[in-house]
Amino acid sequence: MAGSQDFAEDPRNAGVLIYVNGDLVPREGAKVSIFDAGFGMGDGVWEGLRLHKGRLLFLEAHLDRLMEGAAKIRLAGLTRPMLVEALRATLAANSMEDGAHLRLMVTRGLKATVNQDPRNALGVPTIVVTAEYKRPAPRPPGWGLTLATVSIRTSGAETFDMRLNSHSRLSLILALLEAIDQGADEALMLDPAGAIATCNATNFFWVRGGALFSSSGDFCFNGVTRAQVIALARENGLPIQLGDFPIESALAAEEAFVTGTMGGITPVAVIDGRRFAASPGPVTAKVAALYEALKDADAAKGGL
Repeated sequence: MAGSQDFAEDPRNAGVLIYVNGDLVPREGAKVSIFDAGFGMGDGVWEGLRLHKGRLLFLEAHLDRLMEGAAKIRLAGLTRPMLVEALRATLAANSMEDGAHLRLMVTRGLKATVNQDPRNALGVPTIVVTAEYKRPAPRPPGWGLTLATVSIRTSGAETFDMRLNSHSRLSLILALLEAIDQGADEALMLDPAGAIATCNATNFFWVRGGALFSSSGDFCFNGVTRAQVIALARENGLPIQLGDFPIESALAAEEAFVTGTMGGITPVAVIDGRRFAASPGPVTAKVAALYEALKDADAAKGGL
């Protein structure tokens, strides 16, 4: 397996405890009902969080996004303190301090029967937290992702809102399968008009003439790391342009990278068979250094 989500195996993960609706259970005991809305319909929202030097990075931004998503799908019975306590309990039970990746998953909960109608939900959301020791897998010098442009397009809010961190990921999985068939690690997806949008699991940036470029944001993930990179560029005098760009813009770039909670800043080495001269390039390396400093500054605030 290769990709921005790839990680090094860690034997400690065999013994981690999983939070399931208030209980902390071994991996093999972490189960939800077949009548759960998340299992039957993909009806739920989630967040990936990174534990760095004792702190869950950018936690407020992640919780904001989850609560906004829950409100959008009208998921009732969920509160912010409920989520914070679930995260706190999971970290405490596993004595975790650093180098872990958490996935906070919330669904509409048990339903009277398995169908789409949310009115059949029994009114108590399902909350699950997985916590695993995950660090990016070791990479040889010059390594970077291989991306392939795919036929499956992203969508807007009027069809299926890419900015909603939903459990429903089938179109993104299909895009990844198409990329894998082309020998790539991840899919580079275009929006309905054919402009560069996003990758199947991460957000995409490229560099031309020393300036950063990325999509307008209307047809990509509402990424916390993406927002941090945009802010860092503006704060540190790195030119950046957001907009609707054709794939030829990325193919003519000098370097590229993707962003995500798990991998942070991950360099791209190849797009559609065109290899960059360096991976990471100098601008990518600068952005990565700025992001690492930002992580350390956030961790220094202490607390969860």
